[in-house]
Amino acid sequence: MNLTAMNQTDGCQKYFCPERSVSLSVYVILYVAAAAVALLTVCGNLLVIISVSHFKQLHTPANILILSLAVSDLLVGVFVMPLHLSWLIESCWISGPVMCSVFNFVTFQATSVSVHTVALIAVDRFLALRSPFVYSEKISPTVNSIATLFNWLFSLLYNFTLLFINGNFTAMCPGVCLYVIDGVSSLIDLLVVFLMPCSLIIILYTHVFVIARKHVTAIRALHVHNKRESSKNRVSDKSERKAALALGILVFVFLLCLLPYYICSLTNFLRDYSFSNVINTVLILFYLNSSINPLIYAIVYPWFKKSLKVIVTLKVFNTDSSLMNVLSLSS
Repeated sequence: MNLTAMNQTDGCQKYFCPERSVSLSVYVILYVAAAAVALLTVCGNLLVIISVSHFKQLHTPANILILSLAVSDLLVGVFVMPLHLSWLIESCWISGPVMCSVFNFVTFQATSVSVHTVALIAVDRFLALRSPFVYSEKISPTVNSIATLFNWLFSLLYNFTLLFINGNFTAMCPGVCLYVIDGVSSLIDLLVVFLMPCSLIIILYTHVFVIARKHVTAIRALHVHNKRESSKNRVSDKSERKAALALGILVFVFLLCLLPYYICSLTNFLRDYSFSNVINTVLILFYLNSSINPLIYAIVYPWFKKSLKVIVTLKVFNTDSSLMNVLSLSS
């Protein structure tokens, strides 16, 4: 999401579709690679969505947020990636002005939802470790579902308003897909979609790992007095710390993919709105986060590996498959 006001008053004559500068074989390879990345993103996030939605054991508060993140990542794979990668390959926007408006809106929506969902994940893990008894009593899948719904509706209204008041649903120059954001809107967007949620994420996850470290120290002290009781507490606490670590990896990779784009925006590297090497790199990294997330789940979550096996072998269609124990490997 660009944070600097754009200017289209120079006219459309400076925008044109250049002649193809590569051979047909390279051209085909580029499109095959783009299709492969988009397909990987779609399939990976579909598997996450099916897993969390189908298996009742996975209907936990934290997984509701993972489901929301997977849906926004799916939007990127289905809609944003193909159009953006096609734009890069062609060095020209070939999908028309209507699709340009839709593309910009979906990009803004997916970005906003993703950032705020990761912030909600940080809040969820902080509450789970900071006040486990209150968390188990107050935070349910229904509560997180309501928070997720509010997140999507807020992002929908916010992004439509942001783009509409800046005149982004009017005709665009042929061959290019730009969006206009004035200075005030840029500042608001910077605060709402970057500074506030990312600051919250960093602060809360710092607290999460401090709390987890204190838990380890407490368990060791308890172990000296009561080995059996310590063993029981260790299992419960280890589970929460493992979940925090797994989601911590997700958050770290997300910030790693997110920060370069906003750093470039803030340092005015994006002042030239042609697709420079810097823009190409940071935007591709930004969108590739949607492809990386399912791979993270596959690495750190045993339940995802087991549910993936059930889905791929089509056992998911068996009667009562939703009641299968997919947590046994992670206990």
